[in-house]
Amino acid sequence: MQTRFWKPSQLLETDPSIEEAAQLLKDRHVVAFPTETVYGLGADATNEEAVQKIFEAKGRPSDNPLIVHVADIHQVEELTQNIPDRAYRLMEAFWPGPLTLVLESNGSAAKNVTAGLSTIGIRMPDHPLALALLRASGKPLAAPSANRSGRPSPTDAAHVWQDLEGRVAGILDGGATGVGVESTVLDCTSDTPVILRPGGVTKEDLEKILPNVDVDSALKDKQKQPRSPGMKYTHYAPEAPLWLVKGDDEFFNEQLIQLKEEGHRVGVIVSMELAEKLNHDLVSLCGSRDRLNEVAGRLYAALREFKKADVDVILCETFPQTGVGAAIMNRLTKASVNILTQG
Repeated sequence: MQTRFWKPSQLLETDPSIEEAAQLLKDRHVVAFPTETVYGLGADATNEEAVQKIFEAKGRPSDNPLIVHVADIHQVEELTQNIPDRAYRLMEAFWPGPLTLVLESNGSAAKNVTAGLSTIGIRMPDHPLALALLRASGKPLAAPSANRSGRPSPTDAAHVWQDLEGRVAGILDGGATGVGVESTVLDCTSDTPVILRPGGVTKEDLEKILPNVDVDSALKDKQKQPRSPGMKYTHYAPEAPLWLVKGDDEFFNEQLIQLKEEGHRVGVIVSMELAEKLNHDLVSLCGSRDRLNEVAGRLYAALREFKKADVDVILCETFPQTGVGAAIMNRLTKASVNILTQG
């Protein structure tokens, strides 16, 4: 398959490249596009044949539900039923933005979008190119991250091209994304909303609107099966094994030295603060410890930076699980194969 690559000159639905991408979506093809979180791989959420092409392009298991992206609340109402008042309050407060609401489906979406569940995850992206494409297509778009299943999510059009060139009809280039980690997924079908996946909207943000917000127990217990779209299988893994290092800077340096003495080629993903204390060349910076939003925005690019040919293990420091740090550590934990803990 030939993959078209567009860089729109203007972020309007009348831009020729957006019109062409929208027509491909109407013709049941899949197109990658940027959002404020990561790049998504979109298809008409009401057409089962189109949605199936997402699973084929990504190599994604078909029992893994997809999040639907919409341009307005009217599209939400066309796909769901019994929307609670708290969901409307959250839409008003956080949309467009990195918050996915799990609501009761009315069956209008393709069956392979919901993977047979009675619920559906929906969000309105906060990116002018995504919104222009949604409006031009006139369709709600099922859109998981635009990467091969299991790989780090793409935060740049070049990442999408690396993973999906020849497997998708087109890629819209909107530059680097901002938030860097996927949306928060919040189940609104119970009396107390439950965070199924941490993301760009934090628990603290949500609690400014709602008095009580719970966290899915599967986020704390690895033995439990997660209920969120995109969380059921291994995700975010770089090419080389990722080891997390939980401890102070001296402990991190000790682990690095030991691995090097054992003959390993080691890459490190660290903050600016830790990098200054290491005598090591293969370093990928992911931002400052004092600016976790910066770390989140850089995280997936850092995970993609090291190749098997360059390193045989990657060490990564850990971060506080407050605010967006909860999303950062959720992704790093799922990407890792080992955790080295001090003391």
